Amino acid sequence: MKVLDRAPRTEPKPDQREGAVARTIEQQTSKLPSDLFLWGAVGAIGLSLLFKARGSSNTANFVGGWAPTLLILGLYNKLVKLEGSDAT
Repeated sequence: MKVLDRAPRTEPKPDQREGAVARTIEQQTSKLPSDLFLWGAVGAIGLSLLFKARGSSNTANFVGGWAPTLLILGLYNKLVKLEGSDAT
């Protein structure tokens, strides 16, 4: 089975480039290891279970809602590291 090369990247149009704020956030968050987001999500799930076991259902639901957010942020972080926002 032949390994395919990566698809060619297209150059964004000047009016479609990222703004200064998004670029700055991506530069800073790309310095974080992707594992940080994964372990944060696992920790949120564990903490949520702990709150649920202690009878604090509202707090458990609040903390449990952090897990998908952290996982999506980790995915975004990984994509920025691999592709960049304005990569050409």
